[in-house]
Amino acid sequence: MALQSAVGYAGDVDASTAYQELANDATAQLIDVRTRAEWSFVGIPDLSALGKEPLLIEWQSWPQMQVTADFLDKLKASLKERGVGPAVPLYFLCRSGVRSAAAAACAVTIGFERSFNIAGGFEGPPDQARHRGFVAGWKASDLPWVQS
Repeated sequence: MALQSAVGYAGDVDASTAYQELANDATAQLIDVRTRAEWSFVGIPDLSALGKEPLLIEWQSWPQMQVTADFLDKLKASLKERGVGPAVPLYFLCRSGVRSAAAAACAVTIGFERSFNIAGGFEGPPDQARHRGFVAGWKASDLPWVQS
């Protein structure tokens, strides 16, 4: 189910809804915009049961954490390589849902109006013990993921 729609992109969805939409729509794509370090040390969504792989495109690069200047070029090229047009739903994922919201809004500017943010991201917010992965997001929703 879509949560409250945000200005600049199609809206927020929770991780379970995003996974279900990826399963139901053969053309839908997951774009993980976290850093290479996050993919390597934290893990990545496993879409193999759906016959898919997430696109891994950094929104910001460690350690400067400045927006990657060629993000849109990489996104367009990756989507074109997969034969994905602007009518296809795109689900953007980061650690907690902040960077992915910005990336989704950016994708809308180049015509991908069905760009959604996955609220809670991959790890969600910290719990009372200051650990991520237990409150909300991909991991807390018990969705498939792998250590890369």
